[in-house]
Amino acid sequence: MKQFIDQHRRQFLGVAAGTVAIGLGVIDLARAESEAARSSATNASFGAIKQVDAGVLNVGYAEVGPATGPVAILLHGWPYDIHSFVDVAPILAQAGYRVIIPYLRGYGTTHFLSSETLRNGEPAAMAVDIIALMDALNIKKAVVAGFDWGARTAGIIAALWPERCRALVSVSGYLISGEAAGATPLPPRAELQWWYQFYFATERGRAGYEKYTHDFAKLIWKIASPQWKFDDATFDRSAAAFDNKDHVAITIHNYRWRLGLAQGEAKYEQLEKKIAATPDIDVPTITLEGDANGAPHPDVSAYAKKFSGRFEHRLITGGIGHNLPQEAPKAFAKAVVDADGGA
Repeated sequence: MKQFIDQHRRQFLGVAAGTVAIGLGVIDLARAESEAARSSATNASFGAIKQVDAGVLNVGYAEVGPATGPVAILLHGWPYDIHSFVDVAPILAQAGYRVIIPYLRGYGTTHFLSSETLRNGEPAAMAVDIIALMDALNIKKAVVAGFDWGARTAGIIAALWPERCRALVSVSGYLISGEAAGATPLPPRAELQWWYQFYFATERGRAGYEKYTHDFAKLIWKIASPQWKFDDATFDRSAAAFDNKDHVAITIHNYRWRLGLAQGEAKYEQLEKKIAATPDIDVPTITLEGDANGAPHPDVSAYAKKFSGRFEHRLITGGIGHNLPQEAPKAFAKAVVDADGGA
């Protein structure tokens, strides 16, 4: 399999060439991308979305690349969708990867198989969703990569199911934490950054998000990526995924669960205990951070020691914000290939 990857790597590196400092370094690939490419996506869509029953869900997902290639699973965050990877996926496909980009629960065409299932947004449930998707698609092992909720989900998979993980790419590093961690007060300036969590803790916040979902999401996009000049068409393409009937319920449950204001499901209790122990991750890992990330995020010094295997951190420069794969797709795709290089 490594030979298969190496065969495509030379062509890929010609597309994503740039200056990379190994270790705790800086990567300048983003500076080579034009302002037009950063302001709106260059690829319009993924084409037809596939559907598959997996666990408690029927999952909608995009698939790009050769069916026999090594698998990369790309996971979006809130409030974003699969189009965060619309320019990443073709690069990885060109490098020989079979790329799977699922809508998380509560987004796009992903829906629950039963109306009786709790609309649960806790981290363990989302990680189990991806393991179930891998089983449904007969994927034994994959590179898992993501940002925001997707980075947390990818990290949990790498920590708890390392045998299913070829490598990990995580924007903003190690995001695994248990429910108890959410009870610890932060300094006032840090608490201010989490204003929407406190808003969502109220019934007014739930009603407000339900009424103004698209406006709320656009505000988060602007705050989290203050230098990203996305256009209305780019936002509207992703915002369509929020019309999922379970989107508000999943969002509110996720943030209330973090604050200890909503219960999870008993079937995930043992997994949550493992997550709360903040286990080390020993699979090959590259963490990424944008130099203009306006969302709350830890410094690499706070989490670097949690990665006990081959590890590298890259700072992506050029005004790159929270939605790093969409703002700097070449840098994100290169991290996927490089993280997988020693697997």
